[in-house]
Amino acid sequence: MYLTSEKKQEIFESKGHSKSKIDTGSAESQIALFTFRINHLTEHLKINKKDHSTRLGLLKLVGKRRSLLDYLIKKDITRYRAIIAQLGIRK
Repeated sequence: MYLTSEKKQEIFESKGHSKSKIDTGSAESQIALFTFRINHLTEHLKINKKDHSTRLGLLKLVGKRRSLLDYLIKKDITRYRAIIAQLGIRK
């Protein structure tokens, strides 16, 4: 499996997305995890162009990440700008 619990811990701790080591429910940590999964699925779809079920899953993940980002914009714009800058989602 590409995403083990150790890898998740590494994602949460690597760029300071979460407030503590066990904080996996914050919007920033969830967005970071979704971004990792989106990047992985994007690479998979570059190789397997006809994998339509994975494409559907990718679109659902992008929608979930978008809704979390919309929540952050409404709640706290500085947190939104910080997560965008850390992950490099926008250009």
